[in-house]
Amino acid sequence: MNANFIKVESSDVLEELFSKSNEKPVVLFKHSVTCPISFDVYNEVSNVGKDIYLVVVQSARAISNLIAEKTNIRHESPQAIILKNGAPVYHASHYDISSDDIENFSKD
Repeated sequence: MNANFIKVESSDVLEELFSKSNEKPVVLFKHSVTCPISFDVYNEVSNVGKDIYLVVVQSARAISNLIAEKTNIRHESPQAIILKNGAPVYHASHYDISSDDIENFSKD
């Protein structure tokens, strides 16, 4: 299984994802293109067989900050957050992120 990474580059799209989480879980992944740890974790997350909404922190820092504000979860990268019903039900950062956890917490 391979993840389908979808870049999030606007606050409007982020708002749609929060709404979408009322119907099914939404997986957000904050990624730094300059960090070797983030590169390793990106490879781990790519094993998840579903849509992963990717926030590249270098090009979408405002979106990353908005996620932190809306979820009350301090920004880190790499960072995975799963939303259900507009609220986070899982979050992890760095090497605490696992594809198994993402699969388990993002079940419909």
